[in-house]
Amino acid sequence: MAMRIPWVTSGAVLLMFAITVVWAALVFAAPLLVPAGTLTDLSGSVSVRDNTELFEGLSPLPRAIYRAGDAECHQIANRSFFINDNQMPFCARDVGLFVGLAAASGVATFVRYKINPLFVLAGLVPIGVDGGVQLVTSYESNNALRVATGLLAGVVLALLLAHFMFALQDEKPRGEAPRQSQRP
Repeated sequence: MAMRIPWVTSGAVLLMFAITVVWAALVFAAPLLVPAGTLTDLSGSVSVRDNTELFEGLSPLPRAIYRAGDAECHQIANRSFFINDNQMPFCARDVGLFVGLAAASGVATFVRYKINPLFVLAGLVPIGVDGGVQLVTSYESNNALRVATGLLAGVVLALLLAHFMFALQDEKPRGEAPRQSQRP
């Protein structure tokens, strides 16, 4: 049986960290890779490609990132941040989610922990309440609150996912008693 070093991470968690950091960096870089003032209002609907024609003249990398945002985010201008006088490809809440995923994946890469279900609930309820109330009423959240709830949810989701990855790599199944060595 191999000796386990507590701070050594699972390869899957390290991969999750790398992917989330690269993705968050690409989301922030995309507006910088487009001429200033090119993409100023991408407002649309979730799961609808509203802005395909706006992305046609872009180079391949920002075009791919903006297309992903177009397909997965409403991209409402007043709910988004601007960099280089260009709207970011995802709204403020999604940006917070991506940053939270990357940050917590980094922590999970080097720290083993036990996750508390109340922590998960406390981390996911705010995004549900803020987004849900906004969806069904005339309440309009602000970008600071959107980023905060997205960041919190991203942290919780990354830690939860890493927790399950670590559980899957454990050598003994949960609930199984450790084996006693037999000496003659």
